[in-house]
Amino acid sequence: MSAPVILWFRDDLRLTDHAALHAAIATKQPVVLVYVLDETGPFPPGGAARWWLHHSLTSLMRDIERRDGRLILRRGPAVDVIPSLVGETGASAVFTGGMTDPHARETDRLVAAALAPRDVAFHRMRTATLFGPTQVRTKAGGPFGVYTPFSRACLELPPPREPLPTPSALPTAPAVASDVLASWALCPTKPDWAGGLRQSWSPGEHGALERLARFLSGPAVHYAERRDIPAGENTSLLSPHLRFGEISTNQIYHAAAGRPDSRKFIQELLWREFSHHLLWHHPTLPDQPLRADFAGMKWREDPEALKAWRRGRTGVPIVDAGMRQLWETGWMHNRVRMIVASFLVKHLLIDWRQGQAWFWDTLVDADLANNAASWQWVAGCGADAAPFFRIFNPVLQGQKFDPDGAYVRRYVPELAHMPSAHIHAPWQAGGPPPLVDLAIGRERALSAFAGMRGKGPPS
Repeated sequence: MSAPVILWFRDDLRLTDHAALHAAIATKQPVVLVYVLDETGPFPPGGAARWWLHHSLTSLMRDIERRDGRLILRRGPAVDVIPSLVGETGASAVFTGGMTDPHARETDRLVAAALAPRDVAFHRMRTATLFGPTQVRTKAGGPFGVYTPFSRACLELPPPREPLPTPSALPTAPAVASDVLASWALCPTKPDWAGGLRQSWSPGEHGALERLARFLSGPAVHYAERRDIPAGENTSLLSPHLRFGEISTNQIYHAAAGRPDSRKFIQELLWREFSHHLLWHHPTLPDQPLRADFAGMKWREDPEALKAWRRGRTGVPIVDAGMRQLWETGWMHNRVRMIVASFLVKHLLIDWRQGQAWFWDTLVDADLANNAASWQWVAGCGADAAPFFRIFNPVLQGQKFDPDGAYVRRYVPELAHMPSAHIHAPWQAGGPPPLVDLAIGRERALSAFAGMRGKGPPS
């Protein structure tokens, strides 16, 4: 038997349109399929993502076994695990998907350096984005810092390639030891808080394809008009499947492209591309504001307010509904994400990194690039950011996008019988006041942000 090659799964837990898997099979050599749970980086998966990962790997293993293959599970630093597995199997090459995560990029560099003296090739291929991280450039040859010209440049490139087919069979490989998935204890037990996740999601490639079909046959038709309405199913709900690569952006792009209603949806796919573009070119995106003047921002330390925000107990209905939806389902509607983030950063003046950390732990779609870029956008310190004086009014946002209060009634049941005229500001009907007076919080934020920039608040 010829020497095998290794296919190293990362955030691409699927068999269809998997460029690295396709290339590994094309060698005509046996393929060792492996997933490594590497928790050594600064951002190991949060609780909700760990739950999803368990079920995604279960689905992937099932699909591989149907094709007479086997997925090897290993836990530990990938810089040690991959070279060790090469030694165990005598592999002649390693194929894997490229990632924009700076820790993953450094891991790739170290793995490739460890394999080079053994004459073992290391092939990193695009499996997670529509375009390569350096493929989209300004006319001057640099990276983009604003979404609109970035998206325009993407659309001027040749269309993304067609999705690659699903392999009908997987070449057998030498038997090597594998961890048992249950031993990783990725799912919560004491307490088991994942009941709402189980009711809301079907992780895995099949779940992703079903979700795409459901979107295209329903919400996609009115996506541009209804995507900002949080009550009901008005978006694709594909974000966690994309986060774990159970479906590729190529698959989604080609399924949607050409439809008369696809333009706005494809623009949202390009927002995801833009976030990964930013992370590749700005590796400190999750830790440091892109705008240098924000480095001196004096954030408030208010543990009780932060706790109330996390628990959905701020007294602001649309904010509380979003935070409770997040806790119950591991997901939050994108419009509401902007509202709750603005409330934390602007009205409460709490560091955006505190909110980013909570989202990282509780979102099933917690993606390092999207999470960091989005929080910096709301805070006003990132690329293409909202101006610092743009502060979402959560009452007006609720009235505009949840006019009859259906979303709030679903997740804040104590307000279920509140008249629609007051459901987004119950204190105006004699209810308890919110955690912070919205007008006072707004003025405090304007003063703090303007003072940071060395000028008075805007008139």
